[in-house]
Amino acid sequence: MPSIDRHGGPLDYEIINITPPWVCDPDTVIFCHGVATDRHIWASWLPALSDRFRVVWFDTRGFGRSHVPGAGFDWSMDLLADDILAVADAADGRPFHLVGESLGGTVSLYLASRDPDAVRSVTAVSTSHRGGSIRKAREWRAFVAANGMAGWSKEMMADRFFPGAVSNDIWDWFDGVQCATSADSLLDLADLLIGSDFSQELGKIEAPALLLAPDSSPFVSTDLTADIHRLIPNSEIQVFPGTRHGLACSHGVECSFALLDFLARQELA
Repeated sequence: MPSIDRHGGPLDYEIINITPPWVCDPDTVIFCHGVATDRHIWASWLPALSDRFRVVWFDTRGFGRSHVPGAGFDWSMDLLADDILAVADAADGRPFHLVGESLGGTVSLYLASRDPDAVRSVTAVSTSHRGGSIRKAREWRAFVAANGMAGWSKEMMADRFFPGAVSNDIWDWFDGVQCATSADSLLDLADLLIGSDFSQELGKIEAPALLLAPDSSPFVSTDLTADIHRLIPNSEIQVFPGTRHGLACSHGVECSFALLDFLARQELA
C-alpha cells in the first residue's frame, strides 16, 4: 500500500478506482474513520460508490498501518485535518467528497469549515461537534487503567452494536482491532475530542453536509446531531432507528445509498 511520511511517521492509504471507462474524470471520495478501528470499517460502502467515484481510504494517524505515536504526542485537530489534505494531495484528489465517522466526522466538519475550497461535500456519521458532551468517553482513561484494552473493547463493542447488528466475522474483526489499539492513541485522542467545541465554526461550512445519525449511540445523541444540522446552512439529517455508535459499519450499505441520493439531489453525483 502507498504511504506518505508526515509529522513523524507514515500515513497509509489506498486508492480504489474501478470506475468504468465511460465515467470521465470521476470525483474523489475520501473516508476518515474514528478511534480504535481502521479504514476497513468502510468496506460495505464501496460497492455502491466505486462504480462512479475514485475512493481513497486511509488509516487515521494512531491506528492501523499509519503512524502510531507514543505518549506525549502533540495531537491537534489541525494536524488531523492536515493529514486528510496530505492524503488528498498524494492521491491527486482535490476537491473531494469527505466522509467521516465519530472522531473522523468531527475532523471532517472542522476541515470543511477551515478549508472550504478543498471539500465538495461532507458527510458526518455518529458525530459530535462538542466533545465535552460525550460524557462516557471521560471514563475511558480510568477504565483502561483498570481493565486494559481487552476490557475496554468488550464494553465498547456493546456501545457500537446491538446484538445481531453485524456478522460474527465482523464482530470478531472489530474486537480484535480494538484490542490491538494503542491505549495512548485512544486516550489522547479522546481527550482532544472532549476538549473541542466547533459550534462557532460550523456556520462557515459552504459545502453540502449530510448527517447520518444512530438513534441509540451512548456517545452522540440525536439532539447533538440536530444541533449540527441547525448550525450548518446547507445540511440534511437522517436518523437510523435501532442503531448504535457503529452505524458506519453495521449499516454501511444503507448509509452509502443515503450518500448517493444526497449527492444526486445536490447535483454532485
